[in-house]
Amino acid sequence: MGLTVSKIWRIFGMLRQKNIFMMGLDAAGKTSIMNKLSPSKYIQTVPTIGFYLEEFHFRRITFTIWDIGGNLRAKRLGYRLCKEKDAIIFVIDSADISRLACTTMECGDCVKEELHFFLQQKEAENAPLLIYANKQDLKGAVSPEYILEKLELDRVCAGRSWYIQPCSALTGDGLLEGLKWLENEIARKRK
Repeated sequence: MGLTVSKIWRIFGMLRQKNIFMMGLDAAGKTSIMNKLSPSKYIQTVPTIGFYLEEFHFRRITFTIWDIGGNLRAKRLGYRLCKEKDAIIFVIDSADISRLACTTMECGDCVKEELHFFLQQKEAENAPLLIYANKQDLKGAVSPEYILEKLELDRVCAGRSWYIQPCSALTGDGLLEGLKWLENEIARKRK
């Protein structure tokens, strides 16, 4: 009798388990997004060292999200750990334009460099990509269109299923819309 409802649903195929790889630069809001999506387990956010794993239910999918810390060493380790992923969430701090794109792509601390590098990795192949343009509630946050242009998303994501969703981890605005898109893409990919 020790089975929970979610375990029973999984047994009968009503819930699907999906592994999601979440990444982005430090302080982009990855852990805050996870806390907002799983409010029963809210913890005060501190910089993630290594990785943080969270499971939550959204409609008929159980998402297991790997939140990879913003430092380079943790991310490279995370790439290897997350080979069995169904999708990728990349979180961007929309209010920090100074770290959005550098001119040389060799600064080691900009979104464009990190995203482009990751999408070239074998581990990133064939997975739908949801980009959360986080911190839209802050003054000075740039639009998704600005991010699309600065990161050259049309070029770097050509041939890939991707979507950019404006959001706020603080208010929760846009988070569920992003998950709905992700759910639809995962379902479409299964067909």
